[in-house]
Amino acid sequence: MPLPHLDRPFDYLVPADLADAATPGCRVKVRFAGQLVDGWLLERADESAHSGRLAYLEKVVSPVPVLAPEVAGLARAVADRYAGSLADVLRLAVPPRHARVEKEILAADAEPTMPEPTTPEPSESTPTTQRRSGWRDYPAGPALLRALTQGRAPRAVWSALPGEDWAARYAEACAAVVAADRGVVMVVPDARDLDRLDAALTATLGAGRHVCLSAALGPARRYRAFLAARRGEVQVVVGTRAAMFAPVERLGLVAVWDDGDDLHAEPRAPYPHAREVLLTRAQLAGAAALVGGFARTAEAQLLVETGWAREVAADRATLRSRTPAIVPTGDDPQLARDPGAATARLPSLAWTAARDAVRADQPVLVQVPRRGYLPSVGCAECRTPARCPHCAGPLALPNATGTPACRWCGRVCAGYACPECGGRRLRAAVVGARRTAEELGRAFPGVPVRTSGREEVLTAVGDGAGLVIATPGAEPVAEGGYGAVLLLDSWALLTRADLRAGEEALRRWMTAAALARPASRGGRVVVVADGGLAVVQALLRWDAAWFAGRELAERRELGFPPAVRMASVTGLADAVADLLAGARLPAEAEVLGPVPADDDRERMLVRVPRSRAVELAGALHSAAGTRTARKAADPVRLQIDPLSLF
Repeated sequence: MPLPHLDRPFDYLVPADLADAATPGCRVKVRFAGQLVDGWLLERADESAHSGRLAYLEKVVSPVPVLAPEVAGLARAVADRYAGSLADVLRLAVPPRHARVEKEILAADAEPTMPEPTTPEPSESTPTTQRRSGWRDYPAGPALLRALTQGRAPRAVWSALPGEDWAARYAEACAAVVAADRGVVMVVPDARDLDRLDAALTATLGAGRHVCLSAALGPARRYRAFLAARRGEVQVVVGTRAAMFAPVERLGLVAVWDDGDDLHAEPRAPYPHAREVLLTRAQLAGAAALVGGFARTAEAQLLVETGWAREVAADRATLRSRTPAIVPTGDDPQLARDPGAATARLPSLAWTAARDAVRADQPVLVQVPRRGYLPSVGCAECRTPARCPHCAGPLALPNATGTPACRWCGRVCAGYACPECGGRRLRAAVVGARRTAEELGRAFPGVPVRTSGREEVLTAVGDGAGLVIATPGAEPVAEGGYGAVLLLDSWALLTRADLRAGEEALRRWMTAAALARPASRGGRVVVVADGGLAVVQALLRWDAAWFAGRELAERRELGFPPAVRMASVTGLADAVADLLAGARLPAEAEVLGPVPADDDRERMLVRVPRSRAVELAGALHSAAGTRTARKAADPVRLQIDPLSLF
């Protein structure tokens, strides 16, 4: 049951007519507190330790054992890690039942079929083995593949080179594990990355050797893919965070790409992170683990510094040959040549880089942090931010001829007047991707301009001259690489009130810069920022490991995750105080707050050393169970190591 005080197994009797269908892992219905509820049959036993009277199972919903024992154990560990309930984790681990798909599969099992021809194992002369040379650009890469092929369990944090075909490298690692007759689970942030990895695995392993799991597939396709993995029909499962609990037999490798992307964080209770779930799974199953990305998170750096994982990175000579020429616009030499670069949105250096790439018939990528046209406007006279007179929300302009509208309540404010000076003219406070496309289209007449963002996300663009204006995460891949990459409005990323502002800015910049051509082929990256900033220096040197180590050291000094374990307790003030008063927190626990949260709620933070993480989660879960047992009215949300602390 999802209630914390009922988070434990319950015993039921199995009637004789359900004895054959009631197999461990199947879905059942039982009577609980007078109501018919859904449940999972975890195991069958000859006797029960319960001294009272036992009720009978009411129904076996399906005889298909969809809950694997390994996944059930993992779900219990994840629930304990995040102070959650097993029922909530199983809701994430097993997709909803699709009866028609189950009937089709059971009917197919009942019919005699001819054995399907097996796919021959790749030989030493096949293209699969030849493609493994991509890991030779990294000194530890060949050793990683050998360990995977031999069935061992290496753990690696991989820093990908600029321009790297990361999907092909993951496919090669997957092929090595499959050659050892082991299974693989790989998780990527979004559907575009999944399509790219899907194509790479098909080219490396052949068609039908893997399945994709994603909520975007739809109920039927997702459930069919899930059952294929559960029944052992495929050894490889890839997908978005929905695949982190995928049932795979003889698990040999778990891998996650770009673990800093916030899409890896589950927004439903108990809010697990795909990276942490996969690392827990590797620990429990004795499997290999691979955490990869162009950038590196502080959590991944902690794995390296503690010795839990080894670093896989290229040497400096290889890195220099693959990196584009990266220059900032805010350092002293640039300011001497262009004094306006300190305030210009598109300094002359960036404009020149784009012009040279277009003249060379090469595409140009422009990364803009904000979508829309003018997502924020202000008074043209006194520069007071324009706010909605009804709800005080920010006003925005949808297009060049549109009227200002509130981004919160949606009301149109055609007759807006500044409350400070009475002015009626508006100016741009923040420029979005569509306005940037309009401005660059006028600056480069005759050059095709395309946008990639919320309305339409481009997958790939051609090799000819053109401008692509994209928001972070929506950058399309260019055939042959971009001639120039412009990183605009850096202040929007660096001034966020977030613990991970610098880390997230570097991740977004490196993801975009990795799409540029090498400097030897004319590739240039211009970041509109001060070159003296540490995060900009990390980009200039393409040294995400250095910046991650610096971030981790600062967080150790200040007592922030991942150096410590932090819990967020959010709710009404009385409810939060009630839960913390009843929690038996570790002696080392430090309670911080309260601070205001949304909707008249407040947040308290509880900080403990990492060695007391299990005690913290257990204490909070127990306190939550006490409140639900006495039917406390106001709910409290518990989050362990939330992405945002502010």
